[in-house]
Amino acid sequence: MGFFKSLKGEGPKSIGGKEESQDQQQRSSEKRHLFGHALPNQYDPPPGPHSSQMRSTEYEPPPGPPPGQYSKATDAFAPPSGPPPRQTNATEDNPPPYHDWTVIPDTALLPPPPAIHYERSANNASWDDAARAHDWCRQNPLYSPSQPHPSLYNAVQDGDISLQKPQEFKGDLTQCGKGQWKATTKFSCTDCIFLSTLPLYFAVEDSPLMTGRSKAIYFEVRLLATGENIARQAAGVAVGFCAKPYPSWRLPGWQRASLGVHGDDGRRFVNDPDGGVDFTRPFKPGETVGIGMKFSIAPNVQGHGKAHAEVFFTRDGKRDEGWQVDEERDRESDSVLGLEGEMDLYAAVGMFGAVDLEVQFAPEGWLYQPESA
Repeated sequence: MGFFKSLKGEGPKSIGGKEESQDQQQRSSEKRHLFGHALPNQYDPPPGPHSSQMRSTEYEPPPGPPPGQYSKATDAFAPPSGPPPRQTNATEDNPPPYHDWTVIPDTALLPPPPAIHYERSANNASWDDAARAHDWCRQNPLYSPSQPHPSLYNAVQDGDISLQKPQEFKGDLTQCGKGQWKATTKFSCTDCIFLSTLPLYFAVEDSPLMTGRSKAIYFEVRLLATGENIARQAAGVAVGFCAKPYPSWRLPGWQRASLGVHGDDGRRFVNDPDGGVDFTRPFKPGETVGIGMKFSIAPNVQGHGKAHAEVFFTRDGKRDEGWQVDEERDRESDSVLGLEGEMDLYAAVGMFGAVDLEVQFAPEGWLYQPESA
């Protein structure tokens, strides 16, 4: 027995009351090799103080009592001086909040907004005529103010004024009395303009900057008939003022230093070759329309600058509408050069198509007196 025991070697070892064979030991060794079985004490925590000791030494609270636990509020935050703001609850007795509209400036003190401007009117002339007129004005500068002879100046004040017939005019022009003229045109009459032979406003004699007093000029036109009610053809009349020289194929208000009210659409034009601005209703046969200008001393102007110019329009002896020559304008090209009392101004009556009208320069024949303007 001892011999066999020595050949077989030592018997199996006992672990935990169980015997472990040699094969089991070999398999355990292979598992530890493959899966890295932790050895005893391999992942023990590093040496150091106990966790309770760390909390007591590293994370101690700051000194003093916690916030909100002060013995006196004044120790940390002193209140502002003065009584606290008043607090009121909204009730029906309290008025609702409002906006102080008195801080908004009075818009009546502001200049009026620019009037609506049109690019074309109902009976616009051709672009060729407009371009030709622009070229003509560039080649013919405005006349300087003239010093009238006393007899001529007195004749103008009495209304003894004649009309200058344009070369484009096709019809008849006759004088009916002192300062009274009758014009009848044909259907083939194109745009043309009658100008007074003498200025109604002499800048040298009538300027308020020279005389210290206001000056008004005025004349009337009675519309007897037009081609629209004779043969249903386009026709029209325009009244206004302009400085000379002025192209004879253009209506008043279309070129420089001119203004006019056109009867075909009721629009007003001031140095405006386009469509004008809405102003009044169209003229009707049988009506008497008048146009005038009043020059006065502008505020804060003494001895220099330009006069304040106002245009007024009448219909059948009653004042209808008007505008300020120096009103606000949309475009820089809308110049009022020559219309603020610095140039001589002539009466202007434009027409096209078949019309029948009378022009009255004599004050005794007017339905409206400009002294009340």
